[in-house]
Amino acid sequence: MQRLRPGRVLPALSPLPFFSSLRSLPPRPPLAVWRADFAASLVVFLVAVPLCVGVAVASGVPAELGLVTGIVGGLVTGLLPGSSLQVSGPAAGLTVLVYEAVQEYGLGALGALVLVTGVLQLAMGALRLGRWFRAISVAVVQGMLAGIGLLLIAGQLYALVDTAAPGGGPANLGGLPGLAATTAGSATALAALAVGAGTIAVLAWWPRRLRAARVLPAPLLAVALATVAVAVLDLPVARVEVRGLVAAVQPPDGADFARLTADGAVVGVLGTVLAFTLIASAESLFSAAAVDRLHDGPRTDYDKELMAQGVGNAVCGALGALPMTAVIVRSAANVQAGARTKASRVLHGGWLLLFAVAFPAALGVVPVAALAGVLVHAGWKLLPRKEFGALWREHRGEAVVLAATAVAIVATNMFEGVLLGLLMAIAKSAWETSQVQWEIVEPAEPGGPGGRQEPEGQEGAEGQEGAEGAEGQQGPLRVRAVGHATFLRLPKLLDQLEALPKDREIELDLSGLRHLDHACAAALAGWAERRRPARTAAGRGTAAGTGTGADTGAEAAG
Repeated sequence: MQRLRPGRVLPALSPLPFFSSLRSLPPRPPLAVWRADFAASLVVFLVAVPLCVGVAVASGVPAELGLVTGIVGGLVTGLLPGSSLQVSGPAAGLTVLVYEAVQEYGLGALGALVLVTGVLQLAMGALRLGRWFRAISVAVVQGMLAGIGLLLIAGQLYALVDTAAPGGGPANLGGLPGLAATTAGSATALAALAVGAGTIAVLAWWPRRLRAARVLPAPLLAVALATVAVAVLDLPVARVEVRGLVAAVQPPDGADFARLTADGAVVGVLGTVLAFTLIASAESLFSAAAVDRLHDGPRTDYDKELMAQGVGNAVCGALGALPMTAVIVRSAANVQAGARTKASRVLHGGWLLLFAVAFPAALGVVPVAALAGVLVHAGWKLLPRKEFGALWREHRGEAVVLAATAVAIVATNMFEGVLLGLLMAIAKSAWETSQVQWEIVEPAEPGGPGGRQEPEGQEGAEGQEGAEGAEGQQGPLRVRAVGHATFLRLPKLLDQLEALPKDREIELDLSGLRHLDHACAAALAGWAERRRPARTAAGRGTAAGTGTGADTGAEAAG
């Protein structure tokens, strides 16, 4: 039995493991935190309503499905771990792709596509691939968003004047001159244009009033003013069609999955699903990185956030709703409104559900032109105007990748455009990485200083003019390669070697190379082999191009 000494403190006893685990539980949020989250949830709700409805209408689906996706983003994804302050819902970045999918496969098949997208995101999160999305070139992402913005603007300009868009991106862009002529001669189209233009003007002006914009979000104010103006002036413009929340929700069935797996549709379906997955995941994780810079709270776990997005998209797909992503507009509004915990985004989903159930008829008075104005403004904000100028001045290659990605998306489709951008980014990185230089080392003269070393870059033989006329060519000319030698630089390397003096013995030293691929090693060994007979025929004695460097490099690459 241990004797208790004076002044000794016994350790605290824990009779039951349950009570000891209670000590590790986080403290309950104070009342001030709940108040902040409650107020922020109302702000995010007011921002989300017009965006959810506008994205749905632009995607060619019932307006209620946009609200369903917003509800799932709040009540389901909002509860899951990942990013604490990021808000998810339907995004303008997927509008064009969703519209094309609905036109090609039907509204019923949209749920199946979104469901498969959610399953893929879950698998990628479980495999811890979320962090690898940060390795995607920023130029490709910005080019993707720019292409989406251009397509969104081109398509919504037709909705801005209550006219059906002719088709895809090239057709929409090509039809703009005819649209302008038609609008000028139609009073109805001009009335819709006035409503849409007024909406865009409010969206551009209201955020400058910082205090007021925090209380009343610009999208809600713009749509509300447009709705009131149309009602008061009794303008003959199109309004949102209302079907009801229950009627709009149509889960996919076996026939929808069969339609996607029919002969001839599999390739297109795979491209659509991969585009959904890539764009939704990249936009969500890049948004998470941006939101982390806006607050000092817990940082985002990218793998958990990807899985949360996957769960949300799986639920949306099961309900036949739109795909979801994390949306920077709503997320920034959430942070700026003073949100502290994930309770704000969960509550915003509850407000959306209450609105969709209690006030469905309110959507029927909203003019379509006003929602088109909201999306035209959103498409304009997707264009990286400031970023492109900075890239062109500092990293011109990145600017070319950005522009090429955007143009390819507009000219072809989302998947092919993003794929082309990724390939260009990889090729650009490979070209910039494969930098190699020759260092020329002259032999030391008897009784004189050491050999002269001269780096060779773009000028292959300029540094050899003095070497050709040098007296006393006793020793070989040592040529040392430094950098990364790949097949991309092979033509330049061989041209520089061919420009070396023909009457000198050359020793290739490849020990300074950090990387030497098989193509370069074989070509350099072949060049050294060709120099040997030429040197022997000249009667100079020893073989040119010899040296353990070339042989060692060839063996290492092989």
